[in-house]
Amino acid sequence: MELRVLNYFLVIAREENFTRAAEQLHVTQPTLSRQIADLEKELGVKLFKRSNHSIVLTEDGMLLKRRAQEILSLAEKTKRDFLYQEEKLDGTVTIGSGEFLSTRILTDCIAAFHKKYPRIRYEVFSGNAGSISDNIERGLLDMGLMSEPIDIRKYEFISMPVKEEWGVLVRDDSPLAAKETITPQDLSGRPLISSVNNMVESNIGKWLGSYLSQVDVIAKGNLLYNEALLGQSNIGVVLAIRLNCRYDGLRFIPFAPAMESTTALAWKKEQFFSPAAAAFIDFAKKYIGGIAHDDRGALDSPAP
Repeated sequence: MELRVLNYFLVIAREENFTRAAEQLHVTQPTLSRQIADLEKELGVKLFKRSNHSIVLTEDGMLLKRRAQEILSLAEKTKRDFLYQEEKLDGTVTIGSGEFLSTRILTDCIAAFHKKYPRIRYEVFSGNAGSISDNIERGLLDMGLMSEPIDIRKYEFISMPVKEEWGVLVRDDSPLAAKETITPQDLSGRPLISSVNNMVESNIGKWLGSYLSQVDVIAKGNLLYNEALLGQSNIGVVLAIRLNCRYDGLRFIPFAPAMESTTALAWKKEQFFSPAAAAFIDFAKKYIGGIAHDDRGALDSPAP
């Protein structure tokens, strides 16, 4: 029983589809099917119940899933225990991130990790949750900082200890600029600029309530900088998260009632990572977890 085949098995169990699993693993479907057939023959059991559209684990398959996760976890930990002793650990870590206050925690984590492993390099991709998760699925990113909730069926994650505050960016000469807070009624009939794809199902849609049908989203984007430029050009009011940055001629005003969201650093389950990415994930768990405990007064010392 090879570790590689156990990983194949876990990816199929997660995706519940041979075609999708083959795409994730970058192997052909016949190769994947043959490997699983050989595994079933070796163990003398059927691991999946197959239908025309999906596959599900048998009872024996569920038992193997638990054991395979334990075996691969132990193998990966053993490998990391030896690799992390090496001062020359190198490679590239690829990370996606939206525009959040919590991004500063991520960049501080990278800086602390870089002090420990100076040979490692980083590629940071900016985007929204959809583009980041898509690039994780395609294997282009190791992990990503995204808005919660996170799909726990596919991802492991650690929540960031920061609340993201929602509001609007309005021009200094806007009638709204004199307000301390913005209510749903204030946005009724006004042209809006938003990063939200599905306003009806979004938290902003819920916040707007009965006024949702009275707002007019005339422009969408996935980077606040571009949306802010549209706001500066007087295209509309920008729905945005408060960030530690300034846009000339624009003022941030929070929502009332207040609306907050949370974020998490997420990575794919049952995924083999490069030594550099695996080391960063382990480090980030401790670093971010340490900050969370500090915020609750549980720790006296800074994260590693």
